[in-house]
Amino acid sequence: HVQLVESGGGSVQPGGSLRLSCAASGRIYSSQCLAWFRQAPGKEREGVASFGNDGRTIYADSVKGRFTMSQDNAKNTMFLQMNSLKPEDTAMYYCALRSTWAFGVDCRSDNEYNVWGQGTQVTVS
Repeated sequence: HVQLVESGGGSVQPGGSLRLSCAASGRIYSSQCLAWFRQAPGKEREGVASFGNDGRTIYADSVKGRFTMSQDNAKNTMFLQMNSLKPEDTAMYYCALRSTWAFGVDCRSDNEYNVWGQGTQVTVS
């Protein structure tokens, strides 16, 4: 069973940058979906970016143009480059993958994911 471990979180001033990493214990290239989610205190978990087997990366409107999701299949690692950070980006960030395949899956939905990392805190202030 694949496990995910995030790193790279921290505290940064507004306008700063952080790069989150998510190391998988197994192969990620065979996953149907890969994604980053975040959850701020008192708020529901929201999708930040997702990558599906159609090769497309979809970003939340709130992060478009500032965040970039990528992956290194050889190293079984996902990344989230976050630039121009804002205080409203403060949250716990989670990476996730869907290891099983099915039709009609919406990679933007957290309900589709069965493997989650433990989270890494990002604070912008």
